[in-house]
Amino acid sequence: MTTDRWAQWLLTRRDGDSEALRARDRVSLAAFRDGVLARADLRPGDVVLDVGCGTGLIGLAALERLGPSGQVIFSDISDDLLDECRRAAGDDPRATFVNASADDLTGIDDSSVDVVTMRSVLIYSDRKEAAFREFFRVLRPGGRLSIFEPINRFLVDHGPHRLFGLPESEIDDLLRKISLVYFDAGSAPASQTMVDFDERDLLAWADAAGFESVELDYRAELRAPSDPIVDWEGLKRSAPNPLAPTYGDAIAGVLTPEEQRRLDIHMRGLVEAATPGRRTMAMVFLRADRPTA
Repeated sequence: MTTDRWAQWLLTRRDGDSEALRARDRVSLAAFRDGVLARADLRPGDVVLDVGCGTGLIGLAALERLGPSGQVIFSDISDDLLDECRRAAGDDPRATFVNASADDLTGIDDSSVDVVTMRSVLIYSDRKEAAFREFFRVLRPGGRLSIFEPINRFLVDHGPHRLFGLPESEIDDLLRKISLVYFDAGSAPASQTMVDFDERDLLAWADAAGFESVELDYRAELRAPSDPIVDWEGLKRSAPNPLAPTYGDAIAGVLTPEEQRRLDIHMRGLVEAATPGRRTMAMVFLRADRPTA
C-alpha cells in the first residue's frame, strides 16, 4: 500500500487508474524515455544515476541497454517509489537505490557516475540551480547529463488555458470555475515551481554549474490538435500533477449539483463523438557534458 503523494499520483492518480487513459499516455511516456536515453549516449559499463526515478521509466530501460557490467542508481524522495523500482528490478545486482532529492544528492559520491538522467523533476523543485550543481558534482569528468522537462511557463504566456483542451462551448462558464482551482496563483501556491522557469533558465543553470557542450531541443505547440477524451469518469479520478486535487474533487468543490450534471452530460457527449481537443504545450530535452579536465 502506497502512502505518499508522489507514488499515489504515478501509480493511480495520473491516469485515474483507467486503462484507456494509461494506454493513451504510454506512447508519450515512451517517447520521453527514449529521448532522454538517446541523448545520454549510454556505453557498456556506465554507471547511470536516474534522478527522481519514479516508477523506473528511464532507469529500468537503462538497465536493459547497459549490458552486464553497467549499473543504475535509482534515486527518489519517495520510499514507496523506490520500493516499486526494487520490485520491478527484481534481484538484478546492477540496481541500487538511494533516497535523495535532485538538489541534494547526499549519498552519491563526488565524480562517481557516468550519466545523470532525469524526467519532469525540476518542475517540483524550488532549488533548480542547486540541482544542476549537484549533477555536475556527482558526474565523472567526461560524464553526460540528459534530462527532459515540460516548460509550463509557456501555458502562462499563451493563455487563457483551455481545461482538457476543449473547444469553446456552452460549458465554458463551468470550465472557468474549475480552472481557477489549478491556475489561480493564490489558490495553488505550491504549483508555482512548475511555472517559474523556462528553457533559457535551464541553459543558464547548466552553464553556471560548469557544463559544456550544452544542447537543448525545444518543442512548442500552440492550440494543436490532440487526442479526444476517451474516459470521462477516469479523467475525473485523475489529477494533472501530484500537488493538485483530482478533477473530480475540484468539480465537486466548485460546481453545484446541477452544474455537475450539465458538465457530465456534455463531456459524455464529447467522448461518444470522439471529439478532438486542442493542446498547448512546450517541452525540452537538454544534454550536457562535464568537462574532462
